[in-house]
Amino acid sequence: MAALERFLEMLAAEKGVARSTLSAYETDLKDFFHFLKGKDPNQVSHQEIQNYLQTQKHLASSSLARRLSALRQFYKYLISEENLIENPTTIIESPRYRRKLPSVLSEEDVTRLLEGARSWQGEEGIRLSALLEILYASGFRVSELVSLSFAAAVEVLKSDKPFLMVRGKGNKDRLVPLTSAALEALQKYLKIRASFLKKGKESPWLFPSSSREGHLTRQRFGQLLKELAAKVGMNPQILSPHTLRHAFATHLLRHGADLMIVQKLLGHSDISTTQIYTHVAQDDLAEMVKTYHPLGKGFT
Repeated sequence: MAALERFLEMLAAEKGVARSTLSAYETDLKDFFHFLKGKDPNQVSHQEIQNYLQTQKHLASSSLARRLSALRQFYKYLISEENLIENPTTIIESPRYRRKLPSVLSEEDVTRLLEGARSWQGEEGIRLSALLEILYASGFRVSELVSLSFAAAVEVLKSDKPFLMVRGKGNKDRLVPLTSAALEALQKYLKIRASFLKKGKESPWLFPSSSREGHLTRQRFGQLLKELAAKVGMNPQILSPHTLRHAFATHLLRHGADLMIVQKLLGHSDISTTQIYTHVAQDDLAEMVKTYHPLGKGFT
């Protein structure tokens, strides 16, 4: 459908929407068009959209909310293109859902993972150690981590200010400081980086690979993490790149970091997204009181 293609092109070109979000919106809207059975989306009433959403009740509340968001954005676009006068999604209420609290690794768990990666033999282990140290030091999204620029990494090692520039959601750049441990792991990795390059080839990526993207994929990094979890005696099911991002944020807050600083480091546009980590930190404190306080048995 031409309108869908133009809409997705607009999101990518003008709003810098991430590829994964574009893919999700395309899936959502194609499902909606299938429901319409050939009817022109310009002729759809709010009741028909409501009927469509009723057929989607099998989805999780968060997925249903995203599907409605895709419809709202699409119809907003049609109005901007003067194809419509009224947006049929305006009066439809968003589904209510309770955001799930992220599962968080303890500081001891993270230490086990970092030490396990350092003991992993060979070039794969050196690369994994660099990935983990940078991720835990920065709180990068996994897509940001695997697509880091080689030039930016070289530059940060030359500078007296250890800040990495990363391009996040909406093509927004932010500076994130690296720890001395992350810088050391990065320096060690750069000495063997060439082993991941095709012979005689160069790459703009810090973590090059033979994948279609040209850099280490999110999926492969996830697999390596699960292998590492099993190696150090942790449950692989609870570990993912996002779990380490959660650990970065929660551990900072637990040690007294300012919420707005953590928001900037994570690249959240809305502080309410960051606030979820304060709930996790509070739960940790409550559990600590319950466990160690002499009157803690009555604490809830």
